[in-house]
Amino acid sequence: MPRIVEAAGGIIYRARQDQSGVMKFSDNGSLPQGADPSAALDAIEVCIVHRPKYDDWSWPKGKLENNETHRHAAVREMGEESGVQVQLGPIIGDIEYPIADEGRRKRRTKEKTLDQKHVVFWMATPLDDQEARRRHSAFGPVLPADKDEIDTVVWVPVQRARKLLTHILDRNILDRFVALVKAGAAQARTLLIVRHGKAEARKQWKGEDGNRPITPRGAAAAFALGRELACYSPDRLVSSPWLRCMQTIEIFSWQTGLPIITAGELTEDAFAADPDAAWRRFSQEIDHMLDTGMDTAVCMHRPVIGGIFTHLRDICASETLAKRLIAKSPYMPTGCAIVLAIIRTGDGPRIIDIQKVAPLVY
Repeated sequence: MPRIVEAAGGIIYRARQDQSGVMKFSDNGSLPQGADPSAALDAIEVCIVHRPKYDDWSWPKGKLENNETHRHAAVREMGEESGVQVQLGPIIGDIEYPIADEGRRKRRTKEKTLDQKHVVFWMATPLDDQEARRRHSAFGPVLPADKDEIDTVVWVPVQRARKLLTHILDRNILDRFVALVKAGAAQARTLLIVRHGKAEARKQWKGEDGNRPITPRGAAAAFALGRELACYSPDRLVSSPWLRCMQTIEIFSWQTGLPIITAGELTEDAFAADPDAAWRRFSQEIDHMLDTGMDTAVCMHRPVIGGIFTHLRDICASETLAKRLIAKSPYMPTGCAIVLAIIRTGDGPRIIDIQKVAPLVY
């Protein structure tokens, strides 16, 4: 039985340093709202690394460590190999090839009888020093790669990258990246919907429902979830004021120093009384995020998430994406999150990517 080695990485992109004559990024690092997405390809440069062991040029990537998710490995490996700490954006896709072909110019990509390497790629953007320090406690250390692993890091325009990359599979990933950028992904902001951790059972709880706390198991999931939320480095935290939601997001707040903004419209009782008000409050967060560029995490309850999903399905860019926002309870497990990449269009906000995030508790 062939063995599969899991790995992750991505394409780190930033505003071109020789910006003469091309579109400029706004202060928050995104393309200006309403700009032609295709123009982004002229406005950005991407990071490629040289591996002396194989004498090849490739995207920064590497194998998962023990007890590590693909997204955490992607952020860690990109940071280690590029020297730049990053936050994730939309997912690009994955590739698989025989481990024996690592570094070779020609790969037998259809040979499934050999041990395989499976690599998942994300779009990613650099963090500034303040942002990197803020998320350090939640994410963990990122140490520079050894010189015998990566000896050169270059930032090049997209067309130059196509010529520089050694392997066809890396060029295929670049093609997918280009398609995403043309679809507006370089202008997207990240909204994370968090479901609170496992709470004490209603039947056993004698107090008010709003004061029902998370269990030790729920606390463990909340702590582990912070490590995953850190991969997206949100700038703003919003929560239902009920205790189980606050306790879930408080761990990440404590680690990053970010305050929690409470939204009373997102409690279970408030949603039951006026679901439209809950959606209006949530919609305000989407608008605020797109206006300010502040990626946002919102912690809510199962029924509220279900109601919000009903509206979010209507703003998905495709039916395939809409189907990923499950239309039945429980929508997603406790202590997990959904990541939405959202752009602004002439017809309002549009979701162009959805990722599921589950903590790894061990």
